[in-house]
Amino acid sequence: MSFESALQRHMQTFNRMPEIQADMQTLADQVAATFTAGGKLLFMGNGGSAADSQHLAAEFVVRYKAERRALPAIALTVDSSILTAHSNDYSFDSVFTRQIEALCQPKDLVIGLSTSGNSANVINAIEAAQKIGATCWAWTGESGGQLDTIADHLIKAPSSETARIQEAHIFVGHWLCEEMDRLLSTD
Repeated sequence: MSFESALQRHMQTFNRMPEIQADMQTLADQVAATFTAGGKLLFMGNGGSAADSQHLAAEFVVRYKAERRALPAIALTVDSSILTAHSNDYSFDSVFTRQIEALCQPKDLVIGLSTSGNSANVINAIEAAQKIGATCWAWTGESGGQLDTIADHLIKAPSSETARIQEAHIFVGHWLCEEMDRLLSTD
């Protein structure tokens, strides 16, 4: 594959991003309401989505661009002792569920990233968070996978190619950070 081919596929995905604009605004409104009500964001995902979870949690806690208060966000992907102990003693399919049970409150907002929409550990954690009463979002590819019928809300990146989906997810996350800077920087 040439650079030009990869760039073309990226541009095709981003040319379709206006299709999810309404969902993105709903997400931003709910995230702002979560922070205003004293809730936190809980991110999770596997592989590249784990890295995106960590990246975005850091943007909220530290800052994106604007000087503002620290915003409570946690990536459930970062504690190697929890990840390995739970996976060894129980199952990798419930590694995020256990953390949701320990950390999630009804006023929180949970974001599960899964390019396929079929990651068992993300699905199980979303279901656990819903039982607690938290609002649950899934960020997936265009099919939505199983999360399409499970999560309360979806951001479906308009692609079926993992790399393009991840590029769209990080754009969504960065825009969300920018929007929180705009809405909450005077707090």
